[in-house]
Amino acid sequence: MAGSGRQAIGVDLGGSAIKLGRFSEAGDLLAEAVCPTPQPAMPGAVTMAIQEAVEALDPQRLAERVGIGHPGPSDRSCRRASIAINLPGWRDVPLADWLEPLLQRPVTLANDANCAAIGELWHGAARGAADVLLLTLGTGVGGAVLLGGRLFTGHAGAAAEPGLIGLQPDGPPCNSGNRGSLESYCSIAGLGRLSPLDPRELCRLADAGDAEALAVWHRYGRLLGIGLCSLLYVLTPELVLLGGGLSGASHHFLPAVWEQVQERVLAVSRHDLRIERCALGNGAGRLGAARLAFERLQPGGLR
Repeated sequence: MAGSGRQAIGVDLGGSAIKLGRFSEAGDLLAEAVCPTPQPAMPGAVTMAIQEAVEALDPQRLAERVGIGHPGPSDRSCRRASIAINLPGWRDVPLADWLEPLLQRPVTLANDANCAAIGELWHGAARGAADVLLLTLGTGVGGAVLLGGRLFTGHAGAAAEPGLIGLQPDGPPCNSGNRGSLESYCSIAGLGRLSPLDPRELCRLADAGDAEALAVWHRYGRLLGIGLCSLLYVLTPELVLLGGGLSGASHHFLPAVWEQVQERVLAVSRHDLRIERCALGNGAGRLGAARLAFERLQPGGLR
């Protein structure tokens, strides 16, 4: 299996790490690698790091196409990273155009949360679902929307940024230019406004029954739930998936999320709703990026 059939490389570009996987057309992971994201993560340095990582992962060039998930929207052509508000210098970056002559393989781009949603739809918690909202809770709050089993990206490719909706008009500033966004309150930095403790330590204390830690997670879940309620009224998904590093504490904050949903959302707008943690963890993004490469790209289709 490892040397036969069509293959693709999926890349998940994050603020601190670049995660790569080489996949068969069935979604089997054939090889994987992780390398640090250059700091500062300027577009040129990241481009070179991706090139080097892809070549190290696949020196025999068994994979004929590359999909890349990046933190922010792509344009409609899926070739330019429109903006990444938490990475420096990332505005209208022609990443596919830069990488294709270096890799000599066709490249397609997508928002990293969109890639995670496609990965979960293919081999994860969203299998069999049609209308799905995914939230990634980490350095920022990203998201993706599947409607009828297909990504919803809007007319310019920038739709479905649920982390940037407003919760408080006069709340903390957000890198998007908004104030009091869901990201401002429910990212790692937002959690830091509720407690000075590292999220892992806060989760460990809550697991041990520490009342103060449990109260922090309850407040966090309340804020997340309030933001989710607005999204439920617009999308009425059958499934909400929670990913990202903070989702590991979902057993502590999901009860508070459900309290808000049941209190604030009409029953018809939450009919048969499920809210669950992503099944694939940090592997969903690279898997989904590879899937999009299979769907969009033809071998040898360089521009």
